[in-house]
Amino acid sequence: MYSILNYILAFFISFSTAVISTPFVKSLAIRYGFVDKPNHRKVHTSLMPRLGGLAIVLGTVAGLIYLTPESRFFPAIFIGGLIIVMIGILDDKFNLSPKVKFIGQLIAACIVVFSGLKIDFITFPFGEKIYIGAFGYILAIFWIVGITNAINLIDGLDGLAGGVSAIAMSSILMMAVLNNQFLVISLTVVLIASTLGFLIFNFHPAKIFMGDTGALFLGYSISVISILGLLKSVTLFSLIVPIIILGIPIFDTFFAIVRRVLNKQKISSPDKSHLHHCLLAMGFSHRTTVLIIYGIGIFFGVSAIIFSTSTLWGSLTIIGLLVILVQLTAEVIGLIGKRKPLINTVRKLLLNKYTLRSQRGK
Repeated sequence: MYSILNYILAFFISFSTAVISTPFVKSLAIRYGFVDKPNHRKVHTSLMPRLGGLAIVLGTVAGLIYLTPESRFFPAIFIGGLIIVMIGILDDKFNLSPKVKFIGQLIAACIVVFSGLKIDFITFPFGEKIYIGAFGYILAIFWIVGITNAINLIDGLDGLAGGVSAIAMSSILMMAVLNNQFLVISLTVVLIASTLGFLIFNFHPAKIFMGDTGALFLGYSISVISILGLLKSVTLFSLIVPIIILGIPIFDTFFAIVRRVLNKQKISSPDKSHLHHCLLAMGFSHRTTVLIIYGIGIFFGVSAIIFSTSTLWGSLTIIGLLVILVQLTAEVIGLIGKRKPLINTVRKLLLNKYTLRSQRGK
């Protein structure tokens, strides 16, 4: 167990390492061709260096070297993380196919899960705990691969994936503090610090992208940490809480899959109908779009914390509010490509009403 001073120093070490290393990573990316070229589905219009996630990895490693937390799962987590980082680096350079990336993620997830880090049980609101046996391995692998890809899919605007990840990890950190989960606290502190250090260079207008190196690493880290802490905690509604915390990437990914199935496209096919694309299309600026999604992420995170400590009726109320928010998100995105989102219709009606009033005033 560490003191508050230890965590503050670890935060400072990780943050400083990420800040100092990012310019060097940027130079490395430019020199060796780790650049993101603009195309019809991307927002940026000029070549941008990527590989910035390497600075997040370096910051995290530096903080962990200082804290040296102990866990029997660390060797497997380290090997899995190394595979994820290598996949990210190769993809930032060569644009790997979705199949190759998926196989690599699956291997990393299997290494972690078969080391014993799996989902043992699901806790329901009435306190009933159901052990799920061998199915826990499958569920844990699905969770790791799913969250890893979900964070990667929202990495479409300057500072978006990093900010959403930092918000999600902050929520996990607060819940870990409430439940005295010191290993989870150590991991989240260094990850948050490293991500914030990188965001100095990545927030709009970005000087460097995190690339798949950063997005996959953050997704992998968040998924593993949630299994280490939230999903293995008896005191929490063990399946619902992490889903709430990671609401934005999970539901955006879910809607993307549904949208592509309805439009008879491959699930791995990229498009410009994610939440951030739709907010941009509605007229919001780049920075405002990111801040709106940050706000939604904070709402999800706070809801998860309240949910975990609420009575049954309080929890059901929170779920109801979240369902409404998810529905509004679905409307903004528009699950079927040809259907106009409801919010656009509302805006048009309000605009017409205002125009009529102005004409009458004249």
